[in-house]
Amino acid sequence: MKLTPVILAGGGGTRLWPLSRGHYPKQFLCVSGNKTLLQDTLLRVGKLTGGELEVCPSLIICNEEHRFMVGEQARKIEHELQSIVLEPVGRNTAPALTCAALLNAEAGDDPLLLVMPADHLIKNIDGFRAAVTVGVTLAADGALVTFGVIPDKPATGYGYIQLGEAITVLEPQCHRIEKFEEKPDIGTATNYVADSTYRWNSGIFLMRTSIWLEAIGKFQPKILEACQITVASCMRDGEFVRLNEAGFTSCPSDSIDYAVLEPLVGENTKHGAVVSLDANWSDVGSWSNIWDVSDRDNSGNVSRGDTYIQDSTDNVVIAEHRLVTVLGCQDLVVVETPDAVMVASKERTQDVKKIVDWLGEQGRDERLFHRRVYRPWGSYERIDIGTGFQVKRIIVNPRASLSLQMHHHRAEHWVVVRGTATVTCGDKKFTLLENESTFIPIGVTHRLENSGAIPCELIEVQSGTYLGEDDIVRFEDVYNRQ
Repeated sequence: MKLTPVILAGGGGTRLWPLSRGHYPKQFLCVSGNKTLLQDTLLRVGKLTGGELEVCPSLIICNEEHRFMVGEQARKIEHELQSIVLEPVGRNTAPALTCAALLNAEAGDDPLLLVMPADHLIKNIDGFRAAVTVGVTLAADGALVTFGVIPDKPATGYGYIQLGEAITVLEPQCHRIEKFEEKPDIGTATNYVADSTYRWNSGIFLMRTSIWLEAIGKFQPKILEACQITVASCMRDGEFVRLNEAGFTSCPSDSIDYAVLEPLVGENTKHGAVVSLDANWSDVGSWSNIWDVSDRDNSGNVSRGDTYIQDSTDNVVIAEHRLVTVLGCQDLVVVETPDAVMVASKERTQDVKKIVDWLGEQGRDERLFHRRVYRPWGSYERIDIGTGFQVKRIIVNPRASLSLQMHHHRAEHWVVVRGTATVTCGDKKFTLLENESTFIPIGVTHRLENSGAIPCELIEVQSGTYLGEDDIVRFEDVYNRQ
């Protein structure tokens, strides 16, 4: 039996601002341990192979802006990918899964699809594997399977599934789905936890490729039609699959639950099933979840970075750039980054999205970008800016290069502080070693490369009348950017 993991990596993670940003969302963050949530997800599926189950290379669906980060994080853990499918716009999970299913159908097989968000944390891998094994039996027989997490507390941030009749051969882990419930208030959530027939809706699904395509065609034919057009005219660029922008933009936006599972349950068929998942699961959807899943000191505090905490209990304190001190506080979240500081009550962390919404209304870059901005070749960090000048710290990864480019409005001075840089400037090409520098005049074609085995770090001083990132004219680019 073949199984293809379909990893949904298009989320924004706005409730974990300021660590999670629009162009660097939470699936790329290390939340627990030294692996990112995306890497943990990929490593998790690699542990499912066994018996008659053959786990195929993963298919990841992500925002086009994040494609190089996805590829780089997979390469760092040596995880083989089938492809990285690029969404030109967000259309929720049902169109994403439909495109993945259509791409799998092209191969002629009818594999099982294990659909997982890239930004969840599961600590009990044995429990996860046991639940998937049960789900495989059901899905192979034609069921659309979802996984319901056994709740350990009232939670208002999750949807709930009410269990129906037990599927006798697999009881007590597996049931028909009685109904889906929206995110409840605290009183209702408390009642759900006391009632053993409710589960948190994990957003993890398992089904045959053909079964999903049949179901989406029955309940949401417009989604299927738009995705068929999109996939038929997609473009392949190495490991990337670029979905047709016009076709995908025209697709209705809907989730897997709303588009198919709820109508399926409403028909009272036997095709919907829920497998109970007891695997120390979290969607890491808020700072209070970070407190739940993190190691804490004797006073219940979670701390990272350069912090000092005195006479304080049950706080989350994260320092990325400077010393952060907390005195006499309880149930707070304090997060410091180089360009923003957030202080919030732990009880209000579901409302952090309101901050992100305000940043968007004000047109502020802190909604989308960190001070360190990631690019396919490495990263840059703005150190200082003033009238007519800007200073950046640039890191170029080994064997990576920037595009061959020029600027209409700014000149650049480069000083190498670590590693070796290969510089193209006009018709000259030369090497800079540590403590050596060069000058790139306005309007001159240039390129920066790192052919060495260690990252190349340099300080760039820009000067000119306009210093925006859109003042770049690219002539050649190995990453096929415009």
